[in-house]
Amino acid sequence: MKAKIVIAPDKFKGSLTGIEFCNIVEESLLQYSDEFEVHKVPLADGGDGTVDVIRYYTEGQRIRLEVHDPLMRKIEAEYLYSESARLAFIEMSAASGIRLLNDEELNPMETSTFGTGELILDALSRGAVHIIMGIGGSATNDAGMGMARALGFRFFDKDKNELQGKGKDLQLLHSIDAGQAHQRIHDVKFEIACDVDNPLFGENGAARVYAPQKGADEQMVQMLDKGLWNFAAVAYKNFLIDLQQIAGSGAAGGLGAGCILFLDAHLKSGIELIKSISGFNEKIADAQWIVTGEGSIDSQTFSGKVIKGVLDSRRQHKIAVFCGRSDLPKGSLHDNSIDYLAEILPLASDVHDSMQNAGIYLKMLADEFVRLVFSR
Repeated sequence: MKAKIVIAPDKFKGSLTGIEFCNIVEESLLQYSDEFEVHKVPLADGGDGTVDVIRYYTEGQRIRLEVHDPLMRKIEAEYLYSESARLAFIEMSAASGIRLLNDEELNPMETSTFGTGELILDALSRGAVHIIMGIGGSATNDAGMGMARALGFRFFDKDKNELQGKGKDLQLLHSIDAGQAHQRIHDVKFEIACDVDNPLFGENGAARVYAPQKGADEQMVQMLDKGLWNFAAVAYKNFLIDLQQIAGSGAAGGLGAGCILFLDAHLKSGIELIKSISGFNEKIADAQWIVTGEGSIDSQTFSGKVIKGVLDSRRQHKIAVFCGRSDLPKGSLHDNSIDYLAEILPLASDVHDSMQNAGIYLKMLADEFVRLVFSR
């Protein structure tokens, strides 16, 4: 009976995709013996590289269109759409990400998620019935009002002046009109890849924790935090939803809250979403080894990352981890149920070499793993 091996890595950022990792390790296994049953199941956690992984499973195509960036300038952005599955995967950072602005432009009082709403709008027009959104890397702190405006929601101050849905409008918000909201929103299953549990406002809320990274000074932070409090109060008045009590509502400048309120979305762990799409838990049944990995592992690896997701599904399987570098204490491997760990950096001349030639070094690690483990 062939030994079943599942290869299920994250990417090595800047070096290898998860799919490339799978192919390299598979080659080592099959060169050693034809008595392996190899299953390649590349994974992601909802961040960079997730589009490629979802495309691997759904045969989706990249849709490119003109939208607005965080400062409402026209740009081109893309998302993934699978016509057969009627599934869209949208990274909010493609239209509303901090990477789209230079340092001098960062100002969460002025930025908006409107462009993210435009991506959603296009997916709805194509007939999507399931939309997954990754909401990391935002330049915004508008609680999703910009996104909602693109979908037909309208926002007003106490004098019935319409608001644009920027961060500075949070304090002015008095009422929300959903009368012109896109009629297909409630026919679609929205799932949000979210691996933080910050509340909407307060000491651990969106503004105080994340707004300084987006260009806010202390005065702006206070104004944005008060604005998020006001947004939650208006949301409760209009829709009887207490957003502050929902873990993750503060993600991406309150976009987590906006997705819950305007899209009836569910916030989920990114790795758990990808495991579901890939059929990971079914594919690892009866596997002897699961080979996983990512570029760098440390204590944060066990908080919502791919390797943590693999370990959470572990039953009788043994776990091998290949990485670029590891900052884990040696004694922690047993504590974290890792049976085999190998890293590239000791083989390389320096970090640059380890990244430039990651594929070559990974093949060396995989060859050694197969020789040590399966020659016994």
